[in-house]
Amino acid sequence: MKNLNNKVVVITGAGSGIGRALAVNLAGKGARLALSDVNEAGLAETAELASKAGAPDVHTARLDVADRAAFTAYAAEVADHFGQVNVVVNNAGVALAGDAIDLSYEDMEWIVGINFWGVVYGTKEFLPHLIASGDGHIVNLSSLFGLLAMPGQSAYNATKFAVRGFTEAVREEMLIAGHKVGVTSVHPGGIKTAIARSARVSDKEDQAATAKLFDEKLAKMTPERAAEIIVKGIQRNQARVLVGLDAHALHNFQKFTGSRYEDIVALVSKRVLPAKAV
Repeated sequence: MKNLNNKVVVITGAGSGIGRALAVNLAGKGARLALSDVNEAGLAETAELASKAGAPDVHTARLDVADRAAFTAYAAEVADHFGQVNVVVNNAGVALAGDAIDLSYEDMEWIVGINFWGVVYGTKEFLPHLIASGDGHIVNLSSLFGLLAMPGQSAYNATKFAVRGFTEAVREEMLIAGHKVGVTSVHPGGIKTAIARSARVSDKEDQAATAKLFDEKLAKMTPERAAEIIVKGIQRNQARVLVGLDAHALHNFQKFTGSRYEDIVALVSKRVLPAKAV
């Protein structure tokens, strides 16, 4: 999809971070936008920024992506409003830190509902419209942690690996069926967003320390730069988009070391991760 002018782009989690940056970037390219988030105040700010950036039409709605019935109704509302859908960016996501043994089932179900089922609902509900458009594209946000595992991120890893596998399989299905729908799995590294500050943690995690480590040591790239890379990936119909030098470096590290990367990551993490409560 070379030209995004007048294309209808759906973005979940558009109230902040990468979702907001994507909305503003695509607005500057003349895209019509369907923006959603659970944070209505943040969503309104994004809509205003997108309008100022040149979006000819901005549709907003509060949406909990983990609510299948709500997503079904939302997809119908968007299709009715615009008459077509060309690009869907399943961006909404949350974080959950803590060792598997310490995480509650409720928190694990919460992150799976948003990070995985939200992507599944967004893909399935909009896919018929993307196929009908004759020029469609699905963009699903996985993570660097969808390429390699990290201690204290078992539930997050699980959802992001799942998004990667689901997305790659859907891409293969579109190729086999001959549908003109591109499919891209996006793997950002450390991006300067509020995801760590708004994350849930187990009882043994120090949330403030975990967020500080992410914000000060790991988050290197701005959401705006991440959005530029993702949009180029859409335009080039890339199957996989790595966002950030850290994503490229650690992806290559994992490929080079194979399963031995787990031992190395465990050794390094033991030295740098915040101490847990006992």
